[in-house]
Amino acid sequence: MTRTLSISRDGYETMLERAHEGAPREVCGVLGGRRTAASVLVESAVPVPNVADEPRARYELDPERQLAAIESLEERGEEVVGFYHSHPDGPAGPSATDRAQATWPDAHYVIVSLPEESVGAWLWTGERFLERPVEID
Repeated sequence: MTRTLSISRDGYETMLERAHEGAPREVCGVLGGRRTAASVLVESAVPVPNVADEPRARYELDPERQLAAIESLEERGEEVVGFYHSHPDGPAGPSATDRAQATWPDAHYVIVSLPEESVGAWLWTGERFLERPVEID
């Protein structure tokens, strides 16, 4: 059974607003929420600074701020369900760089495409990305 990634309206708007504000650089962050049998619910999108050497072409979450974001989510009773980043000039699909740098098996990677004004979601299996349907609640 393919689980749907259900993103709260607030989480979706946070990701989209940050992508616009950060352009032409990629922005990134941590997704918090919960898992059910039928879906993964994204309740929060916590922005984390992008510290990549080439922020226009890739992202790297600031390690200290990433840890703080994860702790904040856990204190609110949420679990880390994934990560997000933007593609200011590209599609809402994982790039070769995204595939090479994915590190959290069973995490959802959400990509915000500014040209398409859309989001796409992929589950990282530890070996490859599997596209997942997205709902905005």
